[in-house]
Amino acid sequence: MSDSPSLLPLVFDEPRGRKKPPRHLADLDEAGRKEMLVDAGLPGFRAKQLSTHYFARLVNDPAEMTDLPAGQRDELVAALLPKLMDPLKVQTADRGTTVKTLWKLFDGALVESVLMRYKTRTTVCVSSQAGCGMACPFCATGKGGLQRNMSTAEIVEQVVSANRTMASGEVPGGPGRISNVVFMGMGEPLANYKAVVGAVRRLTDPTPAGLGMSARGVTVSTVGLVPRINQLADEGIPCTLALSLHAPDDELRNELVPINTRYSVAETVESAWNYARKTKRRVSIEYAMMRDINDQAHRADLLGDVLNSYGDWAWVHVNLIPLNEVPGSKYTRSRDEDMREFVRRLEAKGISTTIRDTRGDEIDAACGQLAATQ
Repeated sequence: MSDSPSLLPLVFDEPRGRKKPPRHLADLDEAGRKEMLVDAGLPGFRAKQLSTHYFARLVNDPAEMTDLPAGQRDELVAALLPKLMDPLKVQTADRGTTVKTLWKLFDGALVESVLMRYKTRTTVCVSSQAGCGMACPFCATGKGGLQRNMSTAEIVEQVVSANRTMASGEVPGGPGRISNVVFMGMGEPLANYKAVVGAVRRLTDPTPAGLGMSARGVTVSTVGLVPRINQLADEGIPCTLALSLHAPDDELRNELVPINTRYSVAETVESAWNYARKTKRRVSIEYAMMRDINDQAHRADLLGDVLNSYGDWAWVHVNLIPLNEVPGSKYTRSRDEDMREFVRRLEAKGISTTIRDTRGDEIDAACGQLAATQ
């Protein structure tokens, strides 16, 4: 069987007729939470207390919410803090500092998130869709197609749960807190735009309205949905944009990243540059290094020229990712010497470049490996 991307179509919309997840306080802003309680015949002012328990105290057990009236506690929690997901399997790697969780959502859909603790930061990689419709042939997630979009609260719950894990001291290094969130798990975040922007707002809203994170600690990844990149630039949230480019020329990118058949390399890079110009945030160019496919010296030179065509004001950083191989795929990891030469050529053109430190590949927790299988 061919590894051609034409085997899978591009899918932008989730299948119709899927039931919606239960409404949760993380789906709503502060006014919406009050309104929801009032509509349920409950006191609206309790919304702030519930938000404090969820976002600040990381509590979801009604018995621990002692500032709520005992007689109303269960009803309040049922109204604004319904259970969204159950952990089916937890795997660890890197001496316990990488933790992958397989989640079962309310309708049986499966997604994964990955917590990674480093010396100076702790990052959680979250999913925004169950599956993915972008059909990139080298990615395990894309091979399963798109099951459905996730709700804002389902996305946020992955971060809150990771914070609970960190607060409990389960991860080597002592108790801590999530400092960075990357939307690089399952799914194309900008194909689930409304829920993802809602989640970014909940992450960055001041406590107790949200988790109170810095927008600088949040990275939204995309394969290049140009209209949505332009829309995100106007949201007023200076999060980092990561563009999964993977090739500097249309002929190859059409094969590796099928969305390129709609939005060319030039259009895509221009939208990323526009994002950097408006937000004053440096864009990250993600580039999975595939042996003899996209790692040739002439492609490094072309990538440098494409990025420099928008000026050399340090608007961009290139993040080379040694390909995390998927069984049965023709795409394999680049040789170390080819990656080093790629870096050398980009740096010679004045472009900041690093090779990503891959974590969790032995538990299929690395970029492009999340397939949510039991």
